[in-house]
Amino acid sequence: MTYNQVLEKLKHFCAYQERCQHEVLQKLWGYNLDEHERLNIIAQLISENYLNEERFAIAFSEGKFRIKKWGRNKIKMKLKEKKVSPYCIQKGLEAIEEEEYNSVLQSLIITKLDTTKASSVYQKKQKVALHCYQKGYETDLIWEVINRLNQE
Repeated sequence: MTYNQVLEKLKHFCAYQERCQHEVLQKLWGYNLDEHERLNIIAQLISENYLNEERFAIAFSEGKFRIKKWGRNKIKMKLKEKKVSPYCIQKGLEAIEEEEYNSVLQSLIITKLDTTKASSVYQKKQKVALHCYQKGYETDLIWEVINRLNQE
């Protein structure tokens, strides 16, 4: 494929859904281009606003939080795996509203408490906390919500 054909293909790739630079670079490795051409394509996609890491980080964070109910720790880890800059990761995490974040965690805990079977209350709380921790929520926040619900 020629340079222009690859560029057009990647414009469609980026227009279909938000992408990070790492994903586009991975896609570029499949084409027979030298390093200079790959970097030029990335630069052109950025200049034409097909590729924007901050926009990607915000879309990724909001999507994973709202759809999969992931916590900030897991979102941050996945964005780091995609080699997104710390600044963009921070912007993505800031896009999640604190009030909504806490209410989602609380509903997640309530649901898990209702469905979890354990021989003691302590074990039940441990299982619920582990589930929320695996979803990427902060340990202190998890226990704060569990203890508040226990008092009510």
